[in-house]
Amino acid sequence: MASYAIIGLGRFGRMLAELLSADGAEVIAVDLNPAIIENIKDKVTVAVRMDSTDEKALLTQGIDKVDAVIVGIGEDFEANQLTVVLAKKLGVKRVITRARSMIQARILSLIGADEVIMPEEETAQRLAQRLTRPNISAHLELAEGHSLVELQAPRRFHGNSLIEINMRKKYGVTLVAVKKRVPAENENGYEEKIYVAPGADYIIQPEDTLVLVGPDEKIAVLAEE
Repeated sequence: MASYAIIGLGRFGRMLAELLSADGAEVIAVDLNPAIIENIKDKVTVAVRMDSTDEKALLTQGIDKVDAVIVGIGEDFEANQLTVVLAKKLGVKRVITRARSMIQARILSLIGADEVIMPEEETAQRLAQRLTRPNISAHLELAEGHSLVELQAPRRFHGNSLIEINMRKKYGVTLVAVKKRVPAENENGYEEKIYVAPGADYIIQPEDTLVLVGPDEKIAVLAEE
């Protein structure tokens, strides 16, 4: 089971914590505001009022053992920086943090953040999806509840033809195209080829990326593998 620490429970942090928890992840939610902790404690694995710039406090809560730390501190940039530095010092493999400007983003990258996001550009829902379903490499919302995604071909499809898989009938999604890495024509490296609306006899290979359109809940089922 994936585990995350969400530090800073403003609007973005609270939504992300709740989304990840609802998806079955273990979530440690951290904030200095006792009212916020009280409101979220029943929606996450652990909710704790804590100063994230206190190294001992981080260790006490097992922050060093989570799969990723997401620092959502927006108002106090110094606390944001210190938390990122401490998380990396403790050995957290993936530290994601938020920035309110490009200057902040550059600074956070320089001090060790593995990824810097701008909440105005990336919603908590989209980040939660990227964290829990890394086999989805691209996502475009077409309408409420419907999306176009690029999904690494699930193992259960490998070696089967499209007519055997019958994606639309069995899974409720439509295959738009297949992306495949093939040897470059100049025999130097690889290039990407796109097969739009491949025929029913097309055989899915492990390296294929499927471009799909469909309801979000149907896509989520495919992305579970």
